[in-house]
Amino acid sequence: MGIPVRAIAVVAVATLGVAACGGSSGSSSSGSGSSGGKTLIISTDLPLQGSSADASADTNKAIQLYLDSVGDKAGTYKVQLKTYDDSTATAGQWDPGACTKNATAHVLNKSEVAVMGTFNSGCAKLEVPTLNEAPGGGMLMVSHANTNVGLTKTWDAGEPQKYFPSGQRNYARVVTTDDYQGTADATYAFNDLGVKKVYILNDNQTYGQGVAKTFAAAATKLGMTVVANEAWDKNQPNYTATMQKIKAANVDMVFLAGIEDNNGAQLVKDKVAVLGDNTKVKLMAPDGFTGYPDLNKLPQAQGMYLSFAGLSLQPLMAAGGAGATFINSFKAKYGRLPASSYALYGVAATQVILAAIAKSDGTRKGVRDAVFTGSGIDIPAATSVLGKELKIDPATGDVNAKDISIEIIKGQQETFKKAQPVS
Repeated sequence: MGIPVRAIAVVAVATLGVAACGGSSGSSSSGSGSSGGKTLIISTDLPLQGSSADASADTNKAIQLYLDSVGDKAGTYKVQLKTYDDSTATAGQWDPGACTKNATAHVLNKSEVAVMGTFNSGCAKLEVPTLNEAPGGGMLMVSHANTNVGLTKTWDAGEPQKYFPSGQRNYARVVTTDDYQGTADATYAFNDLGVKKVYILNDNQTYGQGVAKTFAAAATKLGMTVVANEAWDKNQPNYTATMQKIKAANVDMVFLAGIEDNNGAQLVKDKVAVLGDNTKVKLMAPDGFTGYPDLNKLPQAQGMYLSFAGLSLQPLMAAGGAGATFINSFKAKYGRLPASSYALYGVAATQVILAAIAKSDGTRKGVRDAVFTGSGIDIPAATSVLGKELKIDPATGDVNAKDISIEIIKGQQETFKKAQPVS
């Protein structure tokens, strides 16, 4: 270490040199006059309370650090960051009412041109239609974490068209989708762990139901027996009875499809108490269980397998390049790595937004059209914080990168196992 933070930031500017900009989080300010003097607001929309608070706080810190490093600019525009909380203390996670309220607030903030978020797919499904009809041509949203298929592709009835009432898309993402993640998880469980019989529990939310569905389909196709795919109630004090039922089914693995916020730690504790540690009956969960330091510290979580819908911090650091440079700058400033790999994906989504602003005329419509018309947005590998070219498909808003990382909780931290190929 020993390199001054400011020096690292200068290196980051040289390495990450996308036409971009940033500013301080908090209050917004309206701009006027020529483009050189106009300030545009970009925002984040994340759950800042509950179990996701650490990951969300580090995502905001990472984005602000990146914005600082590129000189508060996107092309000829000044850019300022405003943060929104889509969670409540009562819910302890994202809340539908908070998401709906935020969507209206984004639209009413006339200087705001784009949103980085949301973290939870269910929240995005509530916000995107409102942003889609925002005055000025619709407002761009780019998510760093939404993996539900239906936001961009045909999935449930009416999807994805019902999220775009104007008839024009305004939603993009820099992570892959659960049709890939669920398949990758099942493939790893079958080929690498030798699982033959699995019991799926889902949290009965948009994301959990989706990844459970794709995992079950892929597992069945591979030849695994899927004993059940049933919902767990987040309000239960314990899941002993559920785990006793699973024990009677004599399975090789329990797959927890959902988010840790929904009493996931209790599920993990009760799984081990009834079925034994995770070397006996395997335990696996998708990215909804990643980035939770308190979970990683649980003795019962040791040996639990996780997937992440992208590249984890460890391989990105090992690969060098812009990603490693930025991660090192974060570590130099805060004395540790980000709490979640999604923090870096938040920066990647911000790179897309800033590139769109740089190509635009500074209006909401112009920013949105930069992504969804013509050649769209292409972040070169040399400047991408993910260490590879990121190209947003202007027809769908999906990203070209289809990465899935498999991790294991070991030594009270998430440890990268392998990049699982997807097809």
